[in-house]
Amino acid sequence: MFREKIKVLDCTIRDGGLMNNHNFTHEFVRAVYKAISEAGIDYMEIGYKNSRRLFSPKDYGKWKFCDEDDIKRAIEGVPSKTKLSVMVDVDRVDFDDVPQKKDSIVSMVRVASYVKDIDKAIFLVNHFADKGYETTVNIMAISRALDNELTEALHQLEEECKARVIYVVDSNGALYQESVEFLVKKFKSILKSKEIGMHAHNNQQLAFSNTIEAIIHDANYVDGSIYGLGRAAGNCPTELLLGFLKNPKYDIRPILDVISKEFIPLREKLEWGYVIPYAITGILDEHPKTAMALRESNKKEDYREFYEGFLGDDTD
Repeated sequence: MFREKIKVLDCTIRDGGLMNNHNFTHEFVRAVYKAISEAGIDYMEIGYKNSRRLFSPKDYGKWKFCDEDDIKRAIEGVPSKTKLSVMVDVDRVDFDDVPQKKDSIVSMVRVASYVKDIDKAIFLVNHFADKGYETTVNIMAISRALDNELTEALHQLEEECKARVIYVVDSNGALYQESVEFLVKKFKSILKSKEIGMHAHNNQQLAFSNTIEAIIHDANYVDGSIYGLGRAAGNCPTELLLGFLKNPKYDIRPILDVISKEFIPLREKLEWGYVIPYAITGILDEHPKTAMALRESNKKEDYREFYEGFLGDDTD
């Protein structure tokens, strides 16, 4: 599938940081950035820009806050045309922590929001756009959004928001092909002046196929993570995405190298990707935090009990 307009954003460090409290070393981040750059990927999301008033640096690594000095140290000496992105959550960022674009090496700020908070997301995006950044709105947990509320939110985004890209985000890994088609077509029917993006989670091993489905229906911004590293079941694997996109500007070989050198050893220390509890939360359209907690408990393999815990008493 060759379409020149398609942009790939790798979110390995940002989404993968949700599995280790953002405690990646500068050396690991540099290795990922170097591979992504050599692969010709358009954007790398290096972490969150969260408020230190709400999150203590004692509890989280540097990529929860993404200070300019830390970013510079991580990418120092790597020639690159890859743009850097950070993510902010509604109600979790301090405006003053994000400098003017002219004073930052970050190019894009992505605002993550639930449908119910779309007013706040628009306010944030417009603020960061006015500072000079490229911006997106990532609509989280879209599988749980009511259709009428989503319709209203999309009209607001079209009429009031300066974001260039609006993302479909399958936070729970619950979507199937038909739903992806429906959502992308719905977004495009309302968002006449925006590009559409796709961010898929792999709870049911559908992140790659759902991303392809979004591309087929003209979503031009797509997220991936190297070796699928991301929260819980992880994301659409960047290496599969590059293999699918027949664009000669992308080169899969640096990604394969960094998987061999960095991600295979990391796999021995950190669990992510498809396991049954994450599949269960995807099937039931539940947030994976319960499955993540299970994997840290002494009942990590009690799959049936975990599944039935969601069902409750069905005798009524």
